[in-house]
Amino acid sequence: MNRPVQQLQFRRRREAKTNYKRRFALVKGGLDRIVVRKTNRRIIGHVSRYTEKGDLTLASADSKELLKLGWPSRANRSTAYLVGMLLAKKVGASKELKAGEFILDIGISSPVRGSIPFVFAKGCTDAGLKMRSGIDVNATVYDYSNTKYAKELKAKEPERYARQYGAYIKEGKEPEALGSLFSKVKEEILNGK
Repeated sequence: MNRPVQQLQFRRRREAKTNYKRRFALVKGGLDRIVVRKTNRRIIGHVSRYTEKGDLTLASADSKELLKLGWPSRANRSTAYLVGMLLAKKVGASKELKAGEFILDIGISSPVRGSIPFVFAKGCTDAGLKMRSGIDVNATVYDYSNTKYAKELKAKEPERYARQYGAYIKEGKEPEALGSLFSKVKEEILNGK
């Protein structure tokens, strides 16, 4: 009895960590990649350059770095935008990377307009990076602070408000004041303070 031979996928593909077809297309372009990844608690971005011995990380930014600026580290759109700006400022400070053009690498994430990888890309382009991507990152304009929603929710459903914004309240952050905090942190990143 002849059984068909089953082709085994690469380990990182089986673990849903790497889409090799998409990665090959990005690497073939020859540009440095801006890689963005979302975990349950963090947003991580870095500039990666392909070499035969493996990828080199040339600059990186993490949402944990925003704690120094007073922004609570979460894995949400607001944080993604600020981390994108932070990475762009680090790239701008690098002489080797300053004038380059980059391509966005979202990994195995689905390319959905307004999702965290594209909000991250919007933060990068707003801070001055030239980036190629298959989607118009300017179409991802969003109220990153969500202040209006927080005010409405507090007035209409206080229990849901306390549950949804409990972590912010525990840290002493007013959800209604996140808009002004977002603007302050954004200015600090752009002005390099």
